[in-house]
Amino acid sequence: MSFASEFKQFAMKGNVVDMAVGIIIGAAFGKIVASFVGDVLMPPLGLALGGVNFIDLAFVLKEAQGDAPAVVLAWGKFIQTVIDFIIIAFAVFVGVKAMNSMKRKEEAAPAPPPAPAEPPKQEVLLAEIRDLLKK
Repeated sequence: MSFASEFKQFAMKGNVVDMAVGIIIGAAFGKIVASFVGDVLMPPLGLALGGVNFIDLAFVLKEAQGDAPAVVLAWGKFIQTVIDFIIIAFAVFVGVKAMNSMKRKEEAAPAPPPAPAEPPKQEVLLAEIRDLLKK
């Protein structure tokens, strides 16, 4: 089996495609949450804390000198990223919890009773003989 055909077989498996779709949707969801936190949640929170812009919160470790930029510890961006993570982690938790709940309900649902097994050939023949003898 050639490398290309082996890769094609691997890439076309259902799990790989499902995983790729999940990664793409997850990346898009991450962007939405980052925008929500940065553009909707943090400005009112900064305003409530006295007009603070969290992006600008940083400790200057070394001032800029000539062409060299300043060395800063941007802890405001870090707080914003932590809030992004908490929201995404909570959303994933809720999604997994819902899927597990549906899976438990599916497993708990009573299985339909199995169809009665067909009697062995010998019994069928004996029943036919019995019916013929009755006639």
